[in-house]
Amino acid sequence: VQLQASGGGLVQAGGSLRLSCAASGRTFSSYAMGWFRQAPGKDREFVAAITWSGSSTYYKDSVKGRFTISRDNAKNTVYLQMNSLKPEDTAVYYCAAARLGYYGSSDWEYDYWGQGTQVTVSS
Repeated sequence: VQLQASGGGLVQAGGSLRLSCAASGRTFSSYAMGWFRQAPGKDREFVAAITWSGSSTYYKDSVKGRFTISRDNAKNTVYLQMNSLKPEDTAVYYCAAARLGYYGSSDWEYDYWGQGTQVTVSS
């Protein structure tokens, strides 16, 4: 699976962005998908995940109620809608495809990673 993330940019605090992750290669709909982020000088952290069917989602506590993960299997794309952005959301955001049968918040559960897209939130 090859993943291409896009949609990052510079936004003021309180604003919104929608990230997209286009997948190609193997059957996209077979994989749970996740979004992670890495801020400067910090470890990569989990943000959100969605099951292969889209029937279940899971979020980092600090983004619950502000971020929404979704997917369109017909378009081989997963999205991250980010609202009410805060300066602490500034990071490079990565999409990832989970190992078959996995759906979680740990790096090791994901086999395929996109190249990352920068999100910068100014105060």
